[in-house]
Amino acid sequence: MKRPSLLPTRGRRAAARAGVALAAGLGLLATSAGSAHAAPVRLDYPLTGLTVLEGTGSDLALGPGTLEVNADLKLGTMTANTKLPAAPGEFNMIGIVPVSVTTEFIETEPTVGTIDLKTGAVNSTTKMTLRLKNLKVAGIPTPVGSHCKTEVPAVLNLTSEPGFNALRGGVLSGSYTIPKFEHCLLATPLINLVIPGDGNTIRLNLGQPVRPPAA
Repeated sequence: MKRPSLLPTRGRRAAARAGVALAAGLGLLATSAGSAHAAPVRLDYPLTGLTVLEGTGSDLALGPGTLEVNADLKLGTMTANTKLPAAPGEFNMIGIVPVSVTTEFIETEPTVGTIDLKTGAVNSTTKMTLRLKNLKVAGIPTPVGSHCKTEVPAVLNLTSEPGFNALRGGVLSGSYTIPKFEHCLLATPLINLVIPGDGNTIRLNLGQPVRPPAA
């Protein structure tokens, strides 16, 4: 009887080496009763970024914040919590009227995503409610109440850019649509005239991660 080959193909060897390297680098390999198996790992990435708002033609700096990731190598999946501070911004309405407003990006549920165990590439989906406060039009405070927010969460589908590395960080980028706003008092029609719409882009810069101490 012909003995089965003990050597995998070159492609399988390459894939295996990549998977093991990623697992070892992330600290996902654990040993139990003498055998290795995949275990989840927690990594916290320092986070900064920039979003370009199509409706207002303005840039909004994001962070510094934190992306708290839990990765499961066995499944090739991840969940994460995105923590960003409020972001003040300015733009000119109809080109001449200065407007300033502070935007809060509030994650409504944990980010979910996948990890390519061969390349380390990441795809993720984040749902965030945008909340506005401190609105000023032509320097005049304009009340928006305490519940001025998007009617539904904005959905951000992000993909890692070339060069992304789980141990060193990198860039996640994508585009998203800003839904209409509600509960902004008399400013609701003005806000919905200017801010909501598609074509908004976002780039998040993830720094080198750290593993938080065990609880």
